[in-house]
Amino acid sequence: MLLWVGLGNPEPGMARHRHNIGFMAVDAIASRHGFTPWRSRFKGLCAEGRIGLEKMLLLKPMTYMNLSGESVQEAASFYKIAPGDVTAFHDELDLAPGKMRVKKGGGNAGHNGLRSMDRHLGTPDYWRVRLGIGHPGEKARVTGHVLGDFAKADKDWLEPLLDEIAAGADVLAAGRPEDFMTRIARLTEQKNGL
Repeated sequence: MLLWVGLGNPEPGMARHRHNIGFMAVDAIASRHGFTPWRSRFKGLCAEGRIGLEKMLLLKPMTYMNLSGESVQEAASFYKIAPGDVTAFHDELDLAPGKMRVKKGGGNAGHNGLRSMDRHLGTPDYWRVRLGIGHPGEKARVTGHVLGDFAKADKDWLEPLLDEIAAGADVLAAGRPEDFMTRIARLTEQKNGL
């Protein structure tokens, strides 16, 4: 079983925040692949289903970003899921809007959700799908940027990105992160006319 975690904050007023792009990604995946309805478990909302040959648990921690690891650790422990079978979908300041990268392990770059996951899983050795939201340019503006809503103009890249993540989820679930990244990069190039 694979555990895919969308990172975000639970307040309804935060639903369109850049910080919640992880929630948006797993929502798109659940919808596209006919997962069960979301239900409360493990201090979060869970949906179950299959993508390709893989049985999957999608999780949206309802603990707020800073405590996301509590929810992830409970789900992983219950299903005996190793950190290497956990993937976190999260916002990434250091990538341009609409860009995406997948990597395993590494630092948390100050991301509180990843920091909490590292602490509760006992290792940073899980997969990350880094979803670019861009940097506001000044460190003092970062909090307002990540906790601000996506702009109307962002709809032009955000919706196609989420659709393509959901459509290509079978490639990621099959353990082919490079092919998954290539697929998303092609979408970005087509959108930009490259």
